[in-house]
Amino acid sequence: MYNVLRGYAKNKDKKKDKSTVMNKAKVEVNEAQLAEAVNLGALRKDMERAIGTLKEEFVKNLSIRSSAGSIESIIVNVDGKDHTLQELAQIARKNPKTVVVNMAIFPQAIPAALKAIAKSGMNLNPQQDGTTLYIPVPTVTKEHRENLAKGAKSLFVKCKDGIRDVQNKQFKSLKRKEGLSIDTERNLEQQITAIADSYIHEAERILQAKQNELIGNN
Repeated sequence: MYNVLRGYAKNKDKKKDKSTVMNKAKVEVNEAQLAEAVNLGALRKDMERAIGTLKEEFVKNLSIRSSAGSIESIIVNVDGKDHTLQELAQIARKNPKTVVVNMAIFPQAIPAALKAIAKSGMNLNPQQDGTTLYIPVPTVTKEHRENLAKGAKSLFVKCKDGIRDVQNKQFKSLKRKEGLSIDTERNLEQQITAIADSYIHEAERILQAKQNELIGNN
């Protein structure tokens, strides 16, 4: 059993005062009780998966500098299957400002590769010459950093929504469970929400660290 603090705004009009005083309400999570009502292991596993995906997306798609290594890991969807770019091409750095992608082995994947590279979030603009793609490595500008930071926020929101989806799925599971009183069901929902909040708080910390890295804040 452990405690999780959740914040509630006292002032109903959130727009009136940005410095709204927060009242900390303590939600006591009783894992033994919760495990009798829901699949607690699956709940945590699904929420942890959302956090893991967020971390992976940050590493793959939000690099300040577009190295040959980061380009290799770009995911390309070909005929409904995902492949890394390095599985479809030979990748090398021609010079400090250009990465060369030779797709002679899988020329049919060129359209999908061009699309994946352009949408990688690395600010890349590939140029095609036959079966070879030339990728200019962009200068790291303030605008580029800010765009990456916005991308990080979007990925965080996706993660947060995923955690809330897991939470709501468990709420529905509780409603289908027989023999629970209204008070017990409400208490269990509060416990599940508290657990979800803790994972979202972790995601917020990961987001803040990534945005500080991207924008250059300390």
